[in-house]
Parts: sequence; C-alpha cells; structure tokens
Amino acid sequence: MTDSETKQSSLISSRKASDSGLEIHLHPLVLLTVSDHITRHTLRQRKEPIVGALLGQHNGRDLTLEHAFECQVVHGEQGAILLHQTWFQTRLQQYKDVHKDPELELVGWFTMTPSTGPEIQHVPIHQQIIYDYNETAVLLAFHPTDVLAGPSQGGKLPLTIYESVYEGTPRPSKAVEADGDRSMDVDSSDGPLDIKFRELPYSVETGEAEMISVDFVARGGGNATNVDTPAKQKGKEKVSNDSRGQEAKTLNDSSMLSPEDEELITSLTTRANAVKMLNTRIQLLKTYLTSLPPSYLSDVSASNGDTNEDNPSSSLPMIDHSILRSIQALVNRLPLVIPADGAAFEHESLAEKSDVSLVALLSDLTRGTKNIWEMGRKFNVVNTAKQRSKAGRSMSALFDDDSDAQFGEQIMSMDEPYE
Repeated sequence: MTDSETKQSSLISSRKASDSGLEIHLHPLVLLTVSDHITRHTLRQRKEPIVGALLGQHNGRDLTLEHAFECQVVHGEQGAILLHQTWFQTRLQQYKDVHKDPELELVGWFTMTPSTGPEIQHVPIHQQIIYDYNETAVLLAFHPTDVLAGPSQGGKLPLTIYESVYEGTPRPSKAVEADGDRSMDVDSSDGPLDIKFRELPYSVETGEAEMISVDFVARGGGNATNVDTPAKQKGKEKVSNDSRGQEAKTLNDSSMLSPEDEELITSLTTRANAVKMLNTRIQLLKTYLTSLPPSYLSDVSASNGDTNEDNPSSSLPMIDHSILRSIQALVNRLPLVIPADGAAFEHESLAEKSDVSLVALLSDLTRGTKNIWEMGRKFNVVNTAKQRSKAGRSMSALFDDDSDAQFGEQIMSMDEPYE
C-alpha cells in the first residue's frame, strides 16, 4: 500500500456504515451538472481542482440534493484549498433568491476523489463549509477511476456520498513520576478529535421537470456527431477532394435525422440499456448464489451449520438471509410472468399482431383512396380550365375584321323603319 492510499484510508471512519437513519435523495439534475462541469474542466485542461456546491432541503432525517453549481477556489495558508469567500456568498445568495419555493439551502459540496475515499487536501474546504455554512454538510465524491475502468457490475454510479464525524485518536498510556516515585499509569483514550468521513446510502429521485430535461439529453445523444475541431484538423494530413466530399456526404446523411428517427433511436437505446441492466443484475444474483455454501444450494435444512457468522476469517461469503428471502420471493413471482398455457398465449399474441397489421393496412388503403380522390379533383379542375380556354379561342375567331363589318350592317338594317 502506498503512502497516498494510507492517507486516504486514514480519513475513512473505522466505525461501521452510518446507522443514523439519514436518507439521501439524489436528483438527476445534480448528476448532469457534475458531469458537465467535469467534462468542461477536462477538455479545457484546467489545473485547479474541481469543487462545487450542493443545494437541497433538509427535513428531519431526509436530505435532498437538488441543484449544484461550480465554485471558485483560492489557496490559503500552507497551500490549503479554500472557497473564495466573497464570490461564494454572493453566488449562494443568488441561488437562494431564485429557489424560494421550495426554499433551498447549502447541504454539501462535490469534488473528485479516488475510489478509496477523500484525501488530505479535501479536509480544509470541508471544514470551511461546516464551520461557516452548515455543520451537517455532506460530501459527494466522484470517482473518475471507476469511469475509466468501465461500467461497474450492478450499474452502481461512480460516486459516493460521505458525512463527516469527529473521532478521538487514542493516546498511549504514560507513566508519571513525581519525587522519585512512579505513580500509577494514566491511560487516556480521548486524544485530539480528528475529522473522519463515513459513507452514506443514497437513492436517486426524479421530479417531473427533471424527467423532461433527462429525456431531452437522451434525445440529443441520438443524433450526436463527432466533428473534428479546426485545431485538430491542422495536424492531420491532407486528403483528396473525393474523400472529403464522401466524408461531407456521410456527415450530412448521419446528422440529418427526422424527429421520428430520433424517437426510434432513443426508444431502441433505452430498451437495449434496460436489457443490459437486467442481464447484469441476473448475473450478479447468479454469482452470489453460486458463491454460497453447497448446503444452501442442495438442502435448506442443513444450511444452519455452514454459516460463517461465527468465523469471520472463512473464505465463504457472509450469509444475508434477507437477500435470500428476496431472491426466493422473486423466483416465486416468475410463474405470474410466464403464461401457463404457452400455445394459447402465442395464438392470442398472433391474433393481436394480425389485428394491428390489419388496422395499419386499412389505414394505408384509406390514405391511398384519399390521395386518388384528390388527384381526380385536381385533374377535373385542370381539364375544365383547358376546355374554357379552348372555347374562348373559338369564339374570338368569329369576330375577325370581315365578320365584324357584316355583323354591323345587319344591326344597322334592323334599326331602319318598315315602309
């Protein structure tokens, strides 16, 4: 174990996981803000650390993380990283003025840490927040190493939420001598209080407005296209005109997607991700069950003697009967999902599919009939206009110069009185 890992593990509380009953509700808008901030910070190659504030509500033992924003940092004494006090107070007040119903407050902050936990440089800024703003502030630690390692088993998010606790450091016993006599040993376990971090369980909670934003982000990723920036294109070799035209044509074809295509891509992507998640969860349950003692897989009555609760050093996994009961309940519900009569279910599914296809065919037939009727109406209008134009030209031919003179003489003769 390296020195850095030792320092990181020393900040994690040695006590068991938090049993204080504090429930953390994490909203997707916080995840989007954190990921956006980290992405822009990485692409711009900034050197300063990633620090941001978390806003939410604290009602009893329920803590919600609803909004987040990035923060400016300064270097204090001995290189400690701290918040820019004036800037942070102004920005925090602006967010409070905007979010008044419901009223939000500062409930924590976020940063990037290794998977082993917070580091020494994270302590000063955490102490600044709990001393000046909120003594129960939590820390949302994002783990970039988990992202680079690929998707985790079970679909766990690459982040951890910690609460801060103060624990005393035990001091060794001292022998106090006075006037040449050795007095009794003084054993004091109450050393100086050091800040420690303890992991908190959390759940993801989504509101109606956040569902709209998440759906918009998912739709935007359906037709996203990778376009090289001019800075990257300068270092590339020149290509021929034919290849450039082909690439431009491919780019235009891939980026011009209709709304129906985007919706179809989003729907298929969502279903594919759901199937992958289901497969991952099934494999996780299968791995857990296969790692149990053989008696749990063969004879339930003989499973009482193979637990490792009394022997923590055993290589067998810790038996959790609540998990086993949940798995058994899930298996018992499988017959409700699988139809009893497979042939009848297949026949009914085929009948419904035929009905849907018939309705679609009738819809196409009705649409085609309407188009034919519209074409006939337009043809009738054009034909009538042609006939009127032809009749007009034939009438104008009757009134040439000679015809006009004869017609005038006839009219004059009709005006003379009879003798």
